[in-house]
Amino acid sequence: MSFRVVRSSKFRHVYGQALKREQCYDNIRVSKSSWDSTFCAVNPKFLAIIVESAGGGAFIVLPHNKVGRIAADHALVGGHKGPVLDIAWCPHNDNVIASGSEDCVVKVWQIPDGGLTRTLTEPVVDLVHHQRRVGLVLWHPSALNILLTAGSDNLIVIWNVGTGEALVLIECHPDTIYSACWNWDGSQLVTTCKDKKIRILNPRTGEILTEAIAHEGSKATRAIFLRHGLIFTTGFNRSSERQYSLRAPDALGDPIVMVDLDTSNGVMFPLYDPDTNMIYLCGKGDSVIRYFEVTPEQPFVHYINQFQTPDSQRAIGMMPKRGCDVSTCELARFYRLNNGGLCQVISMIVPRKSELFQEDLYPDTLADEASILAEEWISGSDVDPQLVSLKGGYVSQSQSTVLTVTKKSNVLDKMRGPKSSSAAATTTPAVTSNGSSGASNGTTQSSTSNAVSHQAEPTVVISGVSEQALTDLRSKFEDEFRKLKAIIVKHENRIRSLEATVKAMADRGLTETDTPLLNTSTPSPTIAGTNQSVANAHDDHHGDGSGHYTNTTLAPDEV
Repeated sequence: MSFRVVRSSKFRHVYGQALKREQCYDNIRVSKSSWDSTFCAVNPKFLAIIVESAGGGAFIVLPHNKVGRIAADHALVGGHKGPVLDIAWCPHNDNVIASGSEDCVVKVWQIPDGGLTRTLTEPVVDLVHHQRRVGLVLWHPSALNILLTAGSDNLIVIWNVGTGEALVLIECHPDTIYSACWNWDGSQLVTTCKDKKIRILNPRTGEILTEAIAHEGSKATRAIFLRHGLIFTTGFNRSSERQYSLRAPDALGDPIVMVDLDTSNGVMFPLYDPDTNMIYLCGKGDSVIRYFEVTPEQPFVHYINQFQTPDSQRAIGMMPKRGCDVSTCELARFYRLNNGGLCQVISMIVPRKSELFQEDLYPDTLADEASILAEEWISGSDVDPQLVSLKGGYVSQSQSTVLTVTKKSNVLDKMRGPKSSSAAATTTPAVTSNGSSGASNGTTQSSTSNAVSHQAEPTVVISGVSEQALTDLRSKFEDEFRKLKAIIVKHENRIRSLEATVKAMADRGLTETDTPLLNTSTPSPTIAGTNQSVANAHDDHHGDGSGHYTNTTLAPDEV
């Protein structure tokens, strides 16, 4: 007699349920870019999708209640000069989103509550350092305002969005970077590269802690850190068959699990739920979503089921757990776009009869508040993300916040005079995302909604100079300007007099050689030696027709 042992798991019967078409989003011109990205980002407030746009790059932001057919002229976020390649919502501020583009610039945007009423073209801050297109943007899971970007220049840059400065430059990759992922507390970074290697890095120094060949195939690979430290990867073997693997960080070259899936050529994106340890594999161009559970026992990665759709997917986004409906036992929610422009909403549900809160399905999940500040993280502190209970449904504890940026002062911006003092050191609010303010990073926060962030009016602060000294300096400059103006006016009068004299001579048919009185070779020309000689010259001119001309209308010192 044989017995078939069924694995005990509360997720064994998870199934996918698609919402009705009128509850989905339609008529979306999803991007046709060939870049391997999900093209979609979701949080509990908004759905963002990269779309086709003439004259640059853009993405659309929709509140979750704006379902149905989207107007062709709907407001966009369109400040990039090239196609947008990746977008990511800030985990600590649901109104802030970052975007990377082919124009080599990373932009951070503030989205007002309720969505956009007009096209947004002014970002809160531009992050400029990459020399080639930026295809990856990724926020730190627990540190406020820390953003990672990676580009086709083989460079990873870690930014402090609060000051707009690049904190760390990582240049250890010899080729295009396909993916990057923080570990649970943000103390390590795993990356995959076109050279087929997977690397674990120290994100503060760029040091390679360990590296190994991930998959033998030449197509794009992806890697993510799981909550308890293991690494899950997707890629291709030498026969271009798709694979997934599970690895330990201290033995990257020796996978715990390596499984071949199929022969499709679409890149697989692993979407991970750290609360349930479930992984959803969504391939570009696939019509299925496969989901697995990772457990400590063999075979470690357990296949559960798949959700089948009639059409292939172009883009996909996963809702954070705090945006799921706990009353229906919803474990995950996906926003799946096809080539026809329909964004289909899919709920992954555990069948339970009880309507009570299921504590075994919903352990404490990631909150929208940061654990540490950017300065604390870069100095070496590592803190786990803050968690929050979903019992009774999640309600954000922080009000709608506005993202503003304080650029650090530059030595070239020092004061050159009282008129340029406003370009010297200024005090403006820095980025905050969780309703808190800290003197250590110079950040403050104002509560507002339905408004795009603008920088505050600068306050002039010039160290070491008193107000009385500035007043005296201003008075001194005014006196000097007054004297200079008087000198200029005097010289203008002299020039006009000389021009009148020359004109009078020309009218009489005389030239400068006819009189020594206008000899400009002498430094200070004078009219005859004495007043008597002046009178005689005048009488000669009018009486006997001598060839001498005397200007009797000007005093000697005015010639």
